[in-house]
Amino acid sequence: MFLPLLQRSSAPVVVNVSSALGSLGRMTDQETRQYAYRGMAYPASAAAVNMVTIKYAKAFPGIRINAVEPGYTRTDINGRRGGQPVEQGAEIIVRMARLGTDGPTGTYTDIDGPLAW
Repeated sequence: MFLPLLQRSSAPVVVNVSSALGSLGRMTDQETRQYAYRGMAYPASAAAVNMVTIKYAKAFPGIRINAVEPGYTRTDINGRRGGQPVEQGAEIIVRMARLGTDGPTGTYTDIDGPLAW
């Protein structure tokens, strides 16, 4: 439904909001906070978002398609216990949404830079 609109854009961008809990690298690294997370469904869904990002970026090279990790943000999903306000979590989303045609595609990024898939 949105594909024809994106393809008509001069600088089409898709930003998938993921989580560091979807990073296989972080979930297997004992030095990260994510390693100790006990839940299963949320990390699995975030990992699925990451895979969709990779596959779509390959399928549509003319569209900048990236996944972002906004950080542990105070939202309803965590009972407003996140360590940062929504405005701060939105920074990486907005930055990646504003990419031009020379921007990256198929990446997984947080506010500090690339993340391990």
